[in-house]
Amino acid sequence: MKEKIDLSKLPRHIAVIMDGNGRWAKQKGRLRVFGHQNGVLAVRETVETAAELGIKFLTLYAFSTENWNRPKFEVNALMELLISTIRKETKTLTDNNIRLEAIGDLDSLPSGCRKELQEAMDLTAGNKRMSLILALSYSSKWEILNAVKKIATAVEKKEISVNNINESLFNSFLCTANFPDPELLIRTSGEQRISNFLLWQIAYSELYFSEKLWPDFRKEDLYAAILDYQGRERRFGKTSEQIAS
Repeated sequence: MKEKIDLSKLPRHIAVIMDGNGRWAKQKGRLRVFGHQNGVLAVRETVETAAELGIKFLTLYAFSTENWNRPKFEVNALMELLISTIRKETKTLTDNNIRLEAIGDLDSLPSGCRKELQEAMDLTAGNKRMSLILALSYSSKWEILNAVKKIATAVEKKEISVNNINESLFNSFLCTANFPDPELLIRTSGEQRISNFLLWQIAYSELYFSEKLWPDFRKEDLYAAILDYQGRERRFGKTSEQIAS
C-alpha cells in the first residue's frame, strides 16, 4: 500500500482524532485506562510513519476541554500517562528530528504535566523534520472565543482597527497561528463527527473516518487514509473544469 502513495502529493498537515480507547478496553473486559495505555503504541507508530513519509505537521487530539468532565480517576490516569509518555519519548523525538509542540488551554494542565511538556518542547525546539502538535485541554469553541476576546481587547486599546479584522488577522490570534491548516482530518472508531476539533482550520480539510479503534490503528491504516485523500478532487469552491485547467 505504501508503494501506491504519491510522495509528491502528500498532505502537508494531518490532524487525527484518536477515538476508541475506552471501547477497545471494554471489549477486553478492562478499565478504560487500559485502552489509553495501549493507545500509546498507535501514537508512536503514527508519528514514525508520518515522519518517514515526509508529512511536515501532525496534530493529535489528545485531551479535550470536555474530557475534564470524565471521572477523576480516569483524568488523573490520563495526566500521569501523558507525563510518563512525554518523558519516555522525548529522546526518540530528538533522535528522529521531530519537534514537539502543543495547543490548547495549557495553563489548565497540572503543574507537573506542564513542566514535563515544556521541557520536552524546549529540548526538541530545534528539530526540523516534522512538527508533532498535541492538542491538550483543547476545544475549538474555547480557541475561537479566546481569539475573539484577544481581538476585542486589542481593538479597545486601539492597537488594531475594526476595519482591519479579516481572515488573516483572525488566524494570527488562534493557537495554530504558526501552522498551516490540515488538508486531511482522520477520525478513528467509526464515529463520524468533529467533536469540537479545529473547526475553523478544517474548513476545506478532507475528512476520513476509520472503523479501527485507536489502539488498533497502524501504519497501513494511515497509508489507506492518505491514499483515499490522494484520490479526491480538491476544488475549494471552483468547478472541476477550473481545477483541470
